[in-house]
Amino acid sequence: MSKTISIGENIISLEQVEEKFNLFQSENDDFFTEWYENLAEVTDSEKQALDKVKSRYIYHRKSGPLAEGTVKLIVLSPLLEMAGFYDAPFRIDSEVTVQIAARDLDEIYRGRIDVLALQGELWILVVESKQTSFNIDIAIPQALSYMTASPNSAVKAVFGMITNGSNFMFLKLVNGDTPQYALSDDFSVYRRRNELYDVLCVLKKIGSLIG
Repeated sequence: MSKTISIGENIISLEQVEEKFNLFQSENDDFFTEWYENLAEVTDSEKQALDKVKSRYIYHRKSGPLAEGTVKLIVLSPLLEMAGFYDAPFRIDSEVTVQIAARDLDEIYRGRIDVLALQGELWILVVESKQTSFNIDIAIPQALSYMTASPNSAVKAVFGMITNGSNFMFLKLVNGDTPQYALSDDFSVYRRRNELYDVLCVLKKIGSLIG
């Protein structure tokens, strides 16, 4: 009988993800160009909106750590809306339960995706968010684990985004014959330039790749 294991409580390192789900981190710079190549420019109105998101986040963060739900409300939700993921042809689901069989078939890993953007049956974007007191590093293994459950990752790339409100990072996974993943650079709201501009551009780029 298979043993069910919680992803959130037990998958805490990249080493575990690679071992359990047979993943390899790509060393090829051309594997994940979507986070920096041929990105659209943000408009003046988008910049104004993103400046407001940044200032609002910093205002609330001054009072102390923010819960995950607050991060979703004041940062994540506006970004997904501006990127078009709330409108056709996309559909947004939250708290999506997934089960993944590890290489050891006696183990079934279960977890819940915070936010999942779909187009039809295709998984487009997996979002893992954390409260502000957590470093985003801890979200990388969980997000990759969830991405391996995508029904389309063997033939089409699946993208992920992780955030704790302050920092953002994107992920790409392609299963195929040799399952590979790669990570983007990180973006931060605390740098002088508003790097939410870059986050929005990458989200738009991911959304444009469904064709």
